[in-house]
Amino acid sequence: MRYVAIGDSFTEGVGDPQPGGGVRGWADLVAIGLAQAHGGVDYANLAIRGRLLEPIATEQCDAALALDPRPDVMTFNGSGNDMMRPGWDAARIEALTRRVVDLTGEAGVSLVILSGPDPTERLPRGRTFSDRADALMGLIDAIAAETPHVTFVDNYRDPEMRRAAYWDEDRLHLNPLGHSRVASRVLAAMGVATDLPAAPQGDASRPGIVEEARYVGRYVLPWIGRRLTGRSSGDGRVPKHPTWTRIEAPAP
Repeated sequence: MRYVAIGDSFTEGVGDPQPGGGVRGWADLVAIGLAQAHGGVDYANLAIRGRLLEPIATEQCDAALALDPRPDVMTFNGSGNDMMRPGWDAARIEALTRRVVDLTGEAGVSLVILSGPDPTERLPRGRTFSDRADALMGLIDAIAAETPHVTFVDNYRDPEMRRAAYWDEDRLHLNPLGHSRVASRVLAAMGVATDLPAAPQGDASRPGIVEEARYVGRYVLPWIGRRLTGRSSGDGRVPKHPTWTRIEAPAP
């Protein structure tokens, strides 16, 4: 089996750091789960943090479908970075999403579209993000209903993952538990039964003024600075698995 993932920081695995550097994330965990179910899997991950939907749906999608041999299944996530910027164009987002759907259909590749969980309760401008995300979820609902080769894994409307226990300290990316929960939901959609991780009940209290000020200084202001200067957190980065990497079935 051959599995390729395209997307942004969510698919790259930001928030799930590994010893010695690098990140893992839900897509890597899906590859491990598929390897266990199928006796091994060839895996590629072309996702790069900070990417807008256009390069995901064009450059990454085209590179994924050009892999030799061709993938059997692709996971696709994007537009979260677009939602946080001015100039949101719903028609353009739909056209790019349908491009990936059409090209995978023509290539005979099964497509799993997944949404990231809902971060809006803890983000500045969360209402704007939510309005845009709601419209996008409706679009993907319609695509999945009308397109046989598409499966939609809707993490955005999973109320469990809105809890702080699944999120990294930057409030934008999932922590290791959050990535594990997403991986389990994706594997289930692919027909691989897994246990669904869940955090203990009860979340930490909301941050006070001092903690909130530290958060703004550490995460929000640098993000604003990158927007003002036209930079991205992914500048200079390359995919972590740009070609087929063999993942063997884990030992019992």
